Amino acid sequence: MNRAKMRTTALAAVAVLAGSALAACGSGSTAGGGTGGGGDLENAKVAFLMPDLASTRYELQDRPLFEARMKQLCPSCEVIYQNADSDAAKQQQQANSALAQGVKAIVIDPVDSAAAATIVKTAQSQQVPIIAYDRPIPATPADYYISFDNEKIGQMIAQSLVDHLKAENAEGGILQVNGSPTDAAAGLIKKGIHSAVDPSGFKLLAEYDTPDWQPEKAQTWVSGQITQFKDQIVGVVAANDGTGGGAIAAFKAAGGDVPPVTGNDAEVAAAQRIIAGDQYNTISKPIKIVAEAAANVAWDFMQGKKPAGKATLYDTPSELFVPTVVTKENIKEVLFESGIMKAADVCTGEYAAGCDELGIK
Repeated sequence: MNRAKMRTTALAAVAVLAGSALAACGSGSTAGGGTGGGGDLENAKVAFLMPDLASTRYELQDRPLFEARMKQLCPSCEVIYQNADSDAAKQQQQANSALAQGVKAIVIDPVDSAAAATIVKTAQSQQVPIIAYDRPIPATPADYYISFDNEKIGQMIAQSLVDHLKAENAEGGILQVNGSPTDAAAGLIKKGIHSAVDPSGFKLLAEYDTPDWQPEKAQTWVSGQITQFKDQIVGVVAANDGTGGGAIAAFKAAGGDVPPVTGNDAEVAAAQRIIAGDQYNTISKPIKIVAEAAANVAWDFMQGKKPAGKATLYDTPSELFVPTVVTKENIKEVLFESGIMKAADVCTGEYAAGCDELGIK
């Protein structure tokens, strides 16, 4: 994991940040290679390059929300959307193609945070600003970074699990299912998880870096740990909902009880698992906040402005939003009463009874 020095500033509550994300970002002098276009922005283009299809959020949430906000800011602008499907070389080609099409800015969630340094250098050499999205690019500073605080996410999901296990007087050890080893954000989540698990008093039985965040690979690894550790496993800290779902599937396939399992992303499937009692927690980080903030920052750069960061991460001006842990106790309030999810989309089939018990309508 990159050990570049990280400097953070105090973060406001998510509700306040959500409001600020909708406003145009302030301007100021910051470091960065790209300066944006300015001038005539009629029919200008901006690239939105996402990393994979393993997480459903990119197609269902990030893309439409970013496109909608850009439409508000610049009705004539065109968003060039591409998904690299976990292929770093493909993402490089997509970035090159976007530059060849004359984009004024690139928003990128990198497949491989190290490999993406080449994309940053190429874009900045052409005076095209790069906004790192969700995952940082440590080796070569982008012009801006927008994300939820990933280290905080890891700490929050793990501490939530540890507190629950202590309240239940659990005795045994924990499995840790991390994200992709090529994803710098996964490294930050992993660091945050360790900050809660290591001093918890629960033994870390084993941990695994899941290639490309693939749920199937997480499931296969957890299956092996079940064979090895059996009833010693009292909890699983999984870095996102996909790997958490893979862990849960492994326990169900083994025919035993499913211990508390964490998640992150608040996917619909995760909400259903929490309602059913199969998953212990997830993280609500409303994609609308970061997608619209990314559009605001891209639009500033496209106009020739340099928005100032509210924090600094990997020498990159950044805005890092604070998420919320979701469990069965607060899922109704956080995900449904807030309007993030609709009961009609979640409370289907076998999950209807659980929704009724929690008053989710």
